[in-house]
Amino acid sequence: MITYIKGKLIEKNPTYAVIESGGLGYFIHISLHTFSQISDEESIKLFTHYHVREDAQSLYGFFTKTEREVFRLLISVSGVGTATARVMLSSMSPKEIQHAIASDNVALLTSVKGIGAKTAQRIIIDLRDKIIKTYDIEAISSNIDNTIKDEALSALDVLGFSRKQTQRVVDNILRDNTDLDIENLIKQALKNL
Repeated sequence: MITYIKGKLIEKNPTYAVIESGGLGYFIHISLHTFSQISDEESIKLFTHYHVREDAQSLYGFFTKTEREVFRLLISVSGVGTATARVMLSSMSPKEIQHAIASDNVALLTSVKGIGAKTAQRIIIDLRDKIIKTYDIEAISSNIDNTIKDEALSALDVLGFSRKQTQRVVDNILRDNTDLDIENLIKQALKNL
């Protein structure tokens, strides 16, 4: 119904923004990802998703179309509502979510508050093919990467780094360099931690 809103930024908060357009003030729910990309300029444009429930009508805003599409895919999964999708987009970037789904990374998805193992698996099962097809993400070879990745994460755990922190760093490295051996993966991870 409403694909985007362009107007004057009246108020900016980590969870919402108020934009005045055509004499109306629109209260728009946003993620931390969008909040971090909104500058304090007067003129702003947010891509929107209009969500209707029995008891509420809400407007969700996104800085990019990609973030909005990821949000729409997430809320299409049974058990994932708008609040959960917004928390996911606040915890990870749209690209990180896409890669986590494409690479069957249950651990990364469950690191988000409110996402359990069953929900993470359901998200992957429901969206993996759509994510790969829509965003041209190559499916990462699960067996090879996961073995190397698991060994690297175990080694970094032994060295005293937190699992959540190392998980993101290792995923980012593997996304760019899928042919790394265990030794080089750990070395690069240590440089980024």
